[in-house]
Amino acid sequence: MNAPANAIVIAIFTLVAATALAFACWPVWRGTGAGRSLLVTSLAAFMLAIAVGAYIFVGHPELARRSLEKPDEKDPRALVTTLAWRMRHAPNDPRAWWVLGRGYLLVDDPVDAAAAFKRALAYAQPGERPAILSAYGEALTDSAMGAVTPEAEAAFQEALSGDPKDIMARFYMGEAYAQRHDTAHALALWQSLLADTPADAPWRATLVDRMAMLNQAQPPNVIAMVQSLADRLKVHPDDPEGWQRLVKAYVVLHEPDKARSALADARRALAGRRAPLASLEAEARTLGLQK
Repeated sequence: MNAPANAIVIAIFTLVAATALAFACWPVWRGTGAGRSLLVTSLAAFMLAIAVGAYIFVGHPELARRSLEKPDEKDPRALVTTLAWRMRHAPNDPRAWWVLGRGYLLVDDPVDAAAAFKRALAYAQPGERPAILSAYGEALTDSAMGAVTPEAEAAFQEALSGDPKDIMARFYMGEAYAQRHDTAHALALWQSLLADTPADAPWRATLVDRMAMLNQAQPPNVIAMVQSLADRLKVHPDDPEGWQRLVKAYVVLHEPDKARSALADARRALAGRRAPLASLEAEARTLGLQK
């Protein structure tokens, strides 16, 4: 802490403490009796200790100091905060909102970044929209921990309709296809993006890694796995845990009729077995299959 800021903080704190002590001690000081001075001294010391403790543990003196200093040019968060404050002077400037949004992404605040890009879209000219839409989709995806949400995908699609070569939109649309297990579309889109990517582009390595991962780790066929479990239970029905997995799998696949049919088959297969049936019924209630 530099000396001027330190002095101001101490002066403010001292003034507040002195005022509080004066109000607290005045009624005692006006009293009579030999112990008056001792009472005043004790009360003052007690209140000062409380004030100092609150200042240290609750008051965040570092924040108080920073509020009295100009933003550190090496502190990205301070600079972003300053830019956000200055936006009140340019509320209709899409480029300023764009810069603010990029700043929020820089300091890992995708929620505020998405809000800034959304404001930029409200004032952007047609030619400015694709880049802003792409950035907006990126912020929404980051906010969802990497999942390309429907709103983000719509932003990327609109960005590509205005600029089919937009790099960010093409990359994240590939992610959207990959998350839907549409490997063919994802790889085709990323392959075209790779062909347009310079050898020294900073995102090239990430793109190559994602393509390699998608090629090596094909998603399992969930429907085939569930059918295989159902076929096995027909042959070997004495499997309480298998029946529970089958019923739950049908619920996850949004096939409630098959889930109820599997539940009925499980009840017949496990008839007379109290503990497995109780566990099955509990699972059915959890899944919303019991009335």
